[in-house]
Amino acid sequence: MSFLGYIKRYENELFNNVIPFWEKNCEDKKYGGYFSFLNKDGSAYDSEKFMWMQWRIVYMFAILYRASEKKNENWLRIAKQGFDFLEKNGKDQEGFYYFAINRQGQPSVAPYSIYSDCFAAMGAAALYHATGDEKYRTEANHSMKNYISRMHNPKGRWEKGLSGRPARLNLGHFMILANLGHVMKECLGTNIYDADTANAVGTVMEKFWHPEFRILFENVNTDASFDLESCDGRHVNPGHGLESMWFVLQYAEKENDKKLIAKASDYISGLLDFGWDKTFGGIYYFMDVLGKPHVELQADMKLWWPHNEACIAVLYAYKLTKDDKFLEWFKRLDEWSFSNFPDRECGEWFAYLHRDGRPANMLKGGKWKTFFHLPRFLLVSLKLMKEIEEAE
Repeated sequence: MSFLGYIKRYENELFNNVIPFWEKNCEDKKYGGYFSFLNKDGSAYDSEKFMWMQWRIVYMFAILYRASEKKNENWLRIAKQGFDFLEKNGKDQEGFYYFAINRQGQPSVAPYSIYSDCFAAMGAAALYHATGDEKYRTEANHSMKNYISRMHNPKGRWEKGLSGRPARLNLGHFMILANLGHVMKECLGTNIYDADTANAVGTVMEKFWHPEFRILFENVNTDASFDLESCDGRHVNPGHGLESMWFVLQYAEKENDKKLIAKASDYISGLLDFGWDKTFGGIYYFMDVLGKPHVELQADMKLWWPHNEACIAVLYAYKLTKDDKFLEWFKRLDEWSFSNFPDRECGEWFAYLHRDGRPANMLKGGKWKTFFHLPRFLLVSLKLMKEIEEAE
């Protein structure tokens, strides 16, 4: 099979549809940073600045600048101004990034989430890779060390749970570190986080996978046992599992670990078989492993990012295994995604669809959606498809 038609379509989607939407609408030219709450037409409907979303924009514009043959200086400028605003205003006295600040840069939500530091590290590292300026390397290492130091107690003094709440390991903390370690190594040229990265990969593969259900659980007990008596213990996020598996394949490819490639590819098959909606198509947002009622009312919705991550996962698996079932999954995921998510009137993709594929609302960005999963999916997929074409 030739990927040339897909490559042409993905390039058009990335460079003529997605990037222009954010390049035109996301910058806060008065105060700095970005508007991430964007309506269907790109107009801002809220000005609060959430660190996850802000730093992801820094990261994407920086890596797009680095990855493009023809350097777009405006992309680099957008990334730099975001860094300057966030680094100046975003930290508390201990050096941790707040969860959110207001438009002017004043703190609005305490730094209870280690993901703020995670994406600060990614954004700063990408800027160092693009420019070689040491201030970005310094900030990347600072935020990376913050993330690692808080993994054993992520919310710190802002934890609301008390002694009666079960202690859990969370898949997100480890899968993010598996990718964050790769970004730091690639962008900073350092091996100081290699052990942390390897440990994160091993934890994801060994502690969260259930061989009977053939899925990755989102939460497990600290001894890696499974709790099937609670909603929290039975909670499955198929998109997270698929995203984590392409992070693992990315690591396994660098390490030339064929056993790990085979294992991660098998996990991808299990997650897709479990998470695919066999009535309407698409991947469920949340699921209960035993099919019991899920506490989240949006559980059966179809979100943009699980489909983005699933496409990368199956492309990676096909590239490394040449198993045609992953090619068939890619075709299915691509067709469903491009038939339902893109907004051909104003650009970009809708974020939240009902189970049958109808848009639930018109937002293009918000508290959880920004310039990240979609452009990263298109950029990484283009790289993988071109590598497959060259190899074949």
